[in-house]
Amino acid sequence: MNLSGIKLVVSDMDGTLLNSNHEVSSLFFELFKELKKHNILFVAASGRPYYSITEKLNSIKDDIIIVAENGGIVIKQEELLLSTPIKKEHLSQVESLINSNNHIHPVFCTKLKAYFKSASNGYIKLLTEYYSNFTVVNSIEEIEEDIIKIALYHDLDSEKYIYPHFKHLEPDYKVKISGKHWVDLSDDLANKGHAIELLQKTYNISPKETLVFGDYNNDIEMLKLATYSFAMENAHENVKEIANYNTKSNNDFGVELILEKLIEAKQI
Repeated sequence: MNLSGIKLVVSDMDGTLLNSNHEVSSLFFELFKELKKHNILFVAASGRPYYSITEKLNSIKDDIIIVAENGGIVIKQEELLLSTPIKKEHLSQVESLINSNNHIHPVFCTKLKAYFKSASNGYIKLLTEYYSNFTVVNSIEEIEEDIIKIALYHDLDSEKYIYPHFKHLEPDYKVKISGKHWVDLSDDLANKGHAIELLQKTYNISPKETLVFGDYNNDIEMLKLATYSFAMENAHENVKEIANYNTKSNNDFGVELILEKLIEAKQI
């Protein structure tokens, strides 16, 4: 494994760069200083909204590119590079499906704000870890902004209790199991792979010069774009099958371990 040619590092957030307490390690921020010295572009690519990612990476937010809402939004230094909202004609169909299952709690994600349904009142405190800037609505019709992503939460198992009810929407949507409790719906082109491919073309960076970390199904498209694709030890089996390499878990500094190897390779 020769990492000396890497120009682009991309990392998912939850389950990857963040530990189980949703924290970024101080070691990562020290390693980021070294990445910057070597002119390596760093991208945080997450299902989280833009403002949530910047809260976690506030001290470096002006030095990185943020791919938010699973690729629905790409922002560099507050400049919007890409926005792929959900087509409005499909939204009523989705809301009907949500309303037919009281155990599914939706989050309608726009560029700067999330919207929770009033019916999810008991889960709002939990949801605010990911979506701190929110408004409660009774219906999707109350939302005037473009909806970039619909995040669906189930308190037991998203793969078992959400995905089967929504997978038939896949011709029009990306329907991604993005975590133990989450399924994300977005426009078919709004995925992390589409966003990373745009950045590779913009900066003339090849897959051989790209290193990507991920743990869940919403990372698969971007992992396929990197020769140096890493699955976390805690990753979904689908991700482990796609990735070319493995690293330790998010609680055992799996990202930092590989970044240390990258920096060593650059210093030789």
